[in-house]
Amino acid sequence: MPEQDVAEVVQRYLDHLVVERGAAANTVSSYRRDLERYRDFLAGRRLAALRDVDEAAVRDFLVQLRKGDPDAGQPALADSSVARTLVAVRGLHKFAAAEGLVDTDVAHAVRPPKPARRLPKALPVDEVLAILEAAGAADHPRALRDRALLELLYSCGARISEVTGLDVDDLDLEDRSVVLRGKGGKDRIVPIGRPAVAAVDAYLVRGRPSLAKKGGPALFLNARGGRLSRQSAWQVLVDAAERAGIDKDVSPHTLRHSFATHLLDGGADVRVVQELLGHSSVTTTQVYTLVTVNTMREVYATAHPRAR
Repeated sequence: MPEQDVAEVVQRYLDHLVVERGAAANTVSSYRRDLERYRDFLAGRRLAALRDVDEAAVRDFLVQLRKGDPDAGQPALADSSVARTLVAVRGLHKFAAAEGLVDTDVAHAVRPPKPARRLPKALPVDEVLAILEAAGAADHPRALRDRALLELLYSCGARISEVTGLDVDDLDLEDRSVVLRGKGGKDRIVPIGRPAVAAVDAYLVRGRPSLAKKGGPALFLNARGGRLSRQSAWQVLVDAAERAGIDKDVSPHTLRHSFATHLLDGGADVRVVQELLGHSSVTTTQVYTLVTVNTMREVYATAHPRAR
């Protein structure tokens, strides 16, 4: 079989997608754009046939996608777009190998770039305090419940499901601790700060009895006397943040992130924070140290006489 250039193989592959695979028109159009960019890249390397392409060339193509090519008017692509383009390129090479157009599939071992690690978003201490104050601004049973709920979330870094799943007997206010039931059925005992203890005690004395219209062990109750749902607890936080004038996306996990970050900023050992959060591996917790490193850099840059 005479050797075919890259453009011819690309067209054969696209025809294969339509005829043999029944690919949708949008999919074929997307593949065509991605493979035309790949073809142009190879042409710039003077690689006229797929037989001339090796694994290094495929990897170099991914690098260019991430950097962009200003001379060609091509912006840098996000990792998700690079991964999508790689699917098309790998499909092309796999097809060429299956058809006997090349000896080996040189793109088989090439993997897409790992997405950038997203750092947790933590609120400054003053914004957390503002949210807590806003939650308990009124003096009625639900306000007492909401303040106690958010105080607990922040005080012990609990997941929302762990707090809404609490029963009254899980608390030991005298010992200032609570039993949290984490993922995989793993229980842990976590200390509670004095403000959270005070808020929970106020709720138990002046709030919960008014909400407890039916028997049950649940600590946090809804207006009908049943266990407060995760969705309702989430809304409690959103409403409190809005009343506090916090113009950010805030979720229960935001308080968990803030708990961990504030502890580490205060000098807590990462392994202690790991235990408090209920992480099975310290590696999971160490993502929070990336946040505090940024804080340390800022302090260093402004305070050290030889920082600049």
